[in-house]
Amino acid sequence: MTLKRTACLFASTVLLLSGAVLGAPDSENVSAADHSKILEVFPELSAGSIRPSPIPGLYEIMLGGQISYVSADGHYLIQGDLYDTAQERNLTESRREVAREAAIDQVDESSMIVFRPKTVKHMVTVFTDIDCGYCRKLHSQIADYNALGIEVRYMSFPRSGPGTESWFKAEKVWCADDRNTALTLAKTGAAVKGEECATAPIAQHYRLGRSLGIRGTPAIVTENGTLIPGYVSPNELLKILEE
Repeated sequence: MTLKRTACLFASTVLLLSGAVLGAPDSENVSAADHSKILEVFPELSAGSIRPSPIPGLYEIMLGGQISYVSADGHYLIQGDLYDTAQERNLTESRREVAREAAIDQVDESSMIVFRPKTVKHMVTVFTDIDCGYCRKLHSQIADYNALGIEVRYMSFPRSGPGTESWFKAEKVWCADDRNTALTLAKTGAAVKGEECATAPIAQHYRLGRSLGIRGTPAIVTENGTLIPGYVSPNELLKILEE
């Protein structure tokens, strides 16, 4: 039984808890027996992706950036967000932020297209599609983001997927000698001259975005892993980053 097939049964489940039953999960406090049972049912999980949830007897499992909850015997799976109602806090989203931050930190910045201000106050990573209208709007204001001290690091996420026109455009941009200029030209609708190259990281970026649950663009990820879906103006983004 795969995690994907099983998850379909519970895709819309949401858990609401009062603060009385919540505790601080200890990633090292997983019994060997429970650990073994869960891995038997979900062999696609890595050993370190199983940890106790705040609910006794229920474990949190992480596959990519996706968080689910499973019983100790691996028989029951719950997908949904876990809330601490006393603190009015989404505990699952907090864990997703950790996963996004860790996953993006593993990506070599040299594979990104970076627009860096003279003085960096904040940094965001943006999954972008060259043909996305709001992605183009965001990039048309790149100088304004930089003027506010916001560094923008682009990763490629052609929404149409592999083998499409947007994908090939992204490959040409990332293979250009001057990728920043090539991206700016492509965002205006201009054709980018050049050929695809073996070092283009489009597939890597796309797989990462999918694993983190990204479906639309632009998708802005802050330094602490918070996901901001869609276009946000320079001043609005600065306000969010400084909160």
